[in-house]
Amino acid sequence: MSFLHLSFYSAFTLSCLGLAFHRTHLVSALLCLESMMLSLFIALAMWPIEHQTSSPSLMPILMLAFSACEAGAGLALLVASTRTHGSDHLHNLNLLQC
Repeated sequence: MSFLHLSFYSAFTLSCLGLAFHRTHLVSALLCLESMMLSLFIALAMWPIEHQTSSPSLMPILMLAFSACEAGAGLALLVASTRTHGSDHLHNLNLLQC
């Protein structure tokens, strides 16, 4: 395993662990999701370079577009939940109370 693969796998794993264990604020959950998307984007962007293909792939650009949409939706949910509940703590967000 090369250093490049190790760095991508460790970045993705650390962001998954951060999402699993640090669930106090919605901002930290969104930041972990963005770091997961960033590590996937870099891995997909390095794929043609690693396999020495000359044709660029469309997949990293699609991943970046979906990541931007996910970030926009997450920030909209953050603003809406902060306005209605007064904070961004995840323990305040209960679907059974809505």
